[in-house]
Amino acid sequence: MTGWSCLVTGAGGFLGQRIIRLLVEEKELKEIRVLDKAFRPELREEFSKLQNKTKLTVLEGDILDEPFLKRACQDISVVIHTACIIDVFGVTHRESVMNVNVKGTQLLLEACVQASVPVFIYTSSIEVAGPNSYKEIIQNGHEEEPLENTWSAPYPYSKKLAEKAVLAADGWTLKDGGTLYTCALRPTYIYGEGSQFLSAGINEALNNNGILSSVGKFSTVNPVYVGNVAWAHILALRALRNPKKAPSVRGQFYYISDDTPHQSYDNLSYTLSKEFGLRLDSRWSLPLALMYWIGFLLEIVSFLLRPIYTYRPPFNRHMVTLSNSVFTFSYKKAQRDLAYEPLYSWEEAKQKTVEWVGSLVDWHKETLKSKTQ
Repeated sequence: MTGWSCLVTGAGGFLGQRIIRLLVEEKELKEIRVLDKAFRPELREEFSKLQNKTKLTVLEGDILDEPFLKRACQDISVVIHTACIIDVFGVTHRESVMNVNVKGTQLLLEACVQASVPVFIYTSSIEVAGPNSYKEIIQNGHEEEPLENTWSAPYPYSKKLAEKAVLAADGWTLKDGGTLYTCALRPTYIYGEGSQFLSAGINEALNNNGILSSVGKFSTVNPVYVGNVAWAHILALRALRNPKKAPSVRGQFYYISDDTPHQSYDNLSYTLSKEFGLRLDSRWSLPLALMYWIGFLLEIVSFLLRPIYTYRPPFNRHMVTLSNSVFTFSYKKAQRDLAYEPLYSWEEAKQKTVEWVGSLVDWHKETLKSKTQ
């Protein structure tokens, strides 16, 4: 067990950064390799400050570059694979999403076999399970329920295929004769400092007289704080490296949530920004069924125009369903197998996120001031 090393893909991302901050505190860790397509200068600086805790190697490269992946996996004990293209709005080309999310995962699994990496933890998504219909209600869902996303949208479809590949790889024979242990974590909607979704919504509201656009007023979800999702990854790697715990964890997936109250997406945004004067849009909105069918018509228009013009609808049936479903999950299995308990309470998570939202509001005010001078 002594002197182990860990590779984290997507380490420059929202979740990846938080995993690194917790990882440096682990015992007997001799090296962390952080891999991403590119790292912002300020993040490189933050990582360099962590060098006094453990050796930290920055690797910039493409998840589809096989020789690069093989080099990255040499002498590694654990791979945490968070790298993916998250695209719920259908902005990125389908082929790019499938390549990075599915092929990239497959190439990384193969690199692990060649380099004899024994532990592989995959950051999956709640979207692997659905929701498939806004009429279907899933409350406190659990791993024993046979839930599977049926949408062909590239993001949920690619995450579903990638997770299947990871779990199917459990038990593969490594080049040195050892065995590969894998597991997957399915976090619910992740919020916290640095969230691109929150940031986009807040900035849009600041440019719209403080009115938050309605994303999903009919939804009921249980969001999870980014720090708690990062903590679940640490507990998963501990479990898979522990000979007593590994047999019950390998080949499994786990829903990851915390004690954040069940609420709508709109209500979460409002709760985290109301002290800065932001408010929900009180205007009348279209009935959900009508929104769904308008989404369907917009998809038909997009399809018919495809030979001559790329039209991206403002929303589609998948987005309407995703944003307006009752879809909540329990973390009891993670409690049982991984000894998972949230590291941050709802109050702590809310405080930290609200402070960050305040910094976005301050930055916006400074920007406006500099424009008027």
